[in-house]
Order: sequence, then C-alpha cells, then structure tokens
Amino acid sequence: MKLNRTVNKDHLSTIKDQLQTGKLPQWIMTDPEIHQLEIEKIFSKTWYFVAHESEIPNKGDYVSRWIVHDPVLLIRNSEGEINAFINSCTHRGVHLCTADLGNKKTFTCPYHGWTYNIEGELVGILAGNKLYGEEMDKKEWGLRKVPKVESYHGLIFAALNPDAEPLEEFLGGLKWYFDIMLGRSNKGMEVIGAPQRWVVDTNWKVSAEVFVGDAYHTAMTHRSTVELGISPKDPLFASNGYQIQLEHGHGLNVIQPPASVSIPPYQGLPEEMWPMFQENLTEEQLSVFKNTMVFNGNCFPNLSFLSPMHGKGEHENLTNFLTIRQWRPLGPDKIEAWSWILVDKEAPQEFKENSYKRYVNTFGPGGTLEQDDTELWTRLADASKGVTARDKNLHFNNVVNYLMGMDFVEPVDDFPGPGIAYPTTFLDVVHRGFYEYWQELLSKES
Repeated sequence: MKLNRTVNKDHLSTIKDQLQTGKLPQWIMTDPEIHQLEIEKIFSKTWYFVAHESEIPNKGDYVSRWIVHDPVLLIRNSEGEINAFINSCTHRGVHLCTADLGNKKTFTCPYHGWTYNIEGELVGILAGNKLYGEEMDKKEWGLRKVPKVESYHGLIFAALNPDAEPLEEFLGGLKWYFDIMLGRSNKGMEVIGAPQRWVVDTNWKVSAEVFVGDAYHTAMTHRSTVELGISPKDPLFASNGYQIQLEHGHGLNVIQPPASVSIPPYQGLPEEMWPMFQENLTEEQLSVFKNTMVFNGNCFPNLSFLSPMHGKGEHENLTNFLTIRQWRPLGPDKIEAWSWILVDKEAPQEFKENSYKRYVNTFGPGGTLEQDDTELWTRLADASKGVTARDKNLHFNNVVNYLMGMDFVEPVDDFPGPGIAYPTTFLDVVHRGFYEYWQELLSKES
C-alpha cells in the first residue's frame, strides 16, 4: 500500500469533516509534517507561556526558556520591567545563556566574548575597536526582542508573532477561571522552587487533551490510587460537575462533589484566607470556587493547569495545590514536560509545605498519578506510528473516538461562569473544541 506523503488542504478538510462526527484521524498524533505545520502555524503565531513573575522578582534576575525550538531569555531590568529576548548572540547566533536561572549584570557569549547588559544592549566586543573600528554602531547589534510579552495574574506569555491579538483577548473567558486560581488573594501567587522537567515519548496534543477535560480516564488509569485509598472508589465520582468549552481551543473541567458528599470550602484552603477570596472574587466566582474539588484545563495550545484536593483518604486531610505545566514539543513523538507548583504568597507556611508535598507525591515527575499518565501517553504514541495508523487515506478507517456525550448531553443555562457549560465532565466537548481550533489554525494560509 502506498501512503500519501504530503499533508494538503484535502487532508485538513477531512480532519474537519471527521471532527463533525466525533472522530479524529489517528495519524495526526505522530505525523512529522503535521508537527512542522504546528510549529509554523500554531506555536509561532499564538501566545506561549514562558514563566511566572515570581521566578524573577529582582533586578538582574533571569530565566532561560524555550518557545519550542526558539531559545528565550527573560530578564527583569533596572526599571523592574520584564523583557524577553531571543537567547542567541547576534555575532554568530550561539545560544547565549545556558543556565536555567540566576542573577547577572551582563551576559557574555563564550564563543567570541560579545557582552550584553540586562537591557539587552551590546556593551562589549572583544578587541572591538581594532577589529570593527569606531564606526560600528553597537545599538544595531543588541539582543533581539521577542515581539510581544504580556502577563496575566503573574503568568508571563510571549508571542513570536508581532500581530498576535492582545493576551487578554486571546484568553477570553478563561480569565474568569484564572481569577479564581491565581487572583483570589491580595498578593497573588508564587512559584515554589524551579520548574521540574522530564522527557516523555509522546505528542504534545496527547498531554494537552488529557488536561483540557479528560476526567473519564481517572478511574482506570489511576486505579492504583483508588486501591490505596487516595482517590474515591466510585468510578463516576469524577463525572460530577461541569465541562466548560471556551473560545480559542481553551477548556476545563469544574469537578464538584455529588449531593451526598460534603467537602471543605474553597478547596481546603486555610480559613484565615477566606476574607481575601471574598474581597477579590465576584459572588459568582465564589459560588463556583466554594463547592469545587478540582479545576483542570488547558490554555491553548499547551499550557495545562490542575488545582485538585488530595488527602490520605477520600475525605481525610484534604489539601489543595496548583500546578501548571507546559508541554514543549521536541518532535512529533517527544515532549519535554515543564511543571511548576504555585501557592498563595499569603498562605500559612505550614500549608505551603503540605501543598508542595501533596504535589510531589501525586503530580511531581515521580508522583503516583504522573507515572500512570506518562505510561499510557507513550503507549498511545507508540500505537500511532504504524502503517495502518498513519494511512492518510483512511483506508483502514483509522479514526479514534471523540463521541462521548455528542448529540445527547445538552449545555445548561444556569452556570454562572463564561463559556458553554455541560452538566458532567465525562464528555469530549472540550476535546472537539481543542481540535477544531487546532484545525482552523493549521488551515490558515501563511
């Protein structure tokens, strides 16, 4: 059998048609040409999360990050502003700063010794006057600025596209939910430690779609935690609550307890913090926050978030933590996971420590639930590399199922938050929304 080797408009149109029937061609998961299209039409065009403001609190603080394959250097300058530069020396293009984080007054390239200050200005050239003469204008050779940098509640996003819409417009209704998780306290959130990183042999869309709304996998994938008493025994427990479809491919689950179960208000956060929540959130936001066990979702394309309650038993010693994670594509079947844990700056120290421990035990790189997920993600990618899975003609009907809830679960009209809300989390609505926006961007003319 001869396979089509080129992704064209017909293939992208077929993906759109299949999505309308709740199906998705399996070949998109590991196809190298799709991967290149994603870099060109998604990651180089949309907003991309790069850091949290608390990681660089002081003048001269910096972190080095990536927008897929573009190295980025974020620096807090002498005026306290955060600038983002392409982390590449303008002399020969060498990766300038390879340290993950630190504090510097200048950055010197190890190749030929060109030096830049924290404003990104070229301030030193080894033997410059003798080699280039006095007429060389250093102002023309400073570090190249990333075209757009904006933040929301401390989350710093960058865009390689100078024509990208304003960040708040891109986030849309997701801001309302970010307010609950990130803007509920007076001084905001802070990152504990450096982000943890690990490599997984899978595709970035696999991990993003799990976080955007796949509560259905929890009872089986994380069965060991049920047996250990960490997760509820009822296989439908995680289906309670709402699935929220938002614009631009964003989505989330708001998982709430069944009527027979009572949980601590505000995800078990300390009671002395509640007045801050009431000051900073609307009545509608408070009503959702007060009765929610888990928020999980994805900011398109690849920034996921999880804010659960975890304890030793189903309802014992429940503690909240918030993790955000970036799924950096390294190839069509490999990602580098970046994972941060955030806590309210004004939370009691004991709570911060307990929150961090729960995160490490469950969703750190060696956590019980993280290990479960990555095992299945790699198996999904492995099964999507074969001849039958990669046949773009659909000769073997190689589609996978995104039909859950389609045509028989209707949205509700009384949910107080933005987006289209459905009365259960066991749905594929947000997954279809994710891939519809993904397909829309891939189909745009360059």
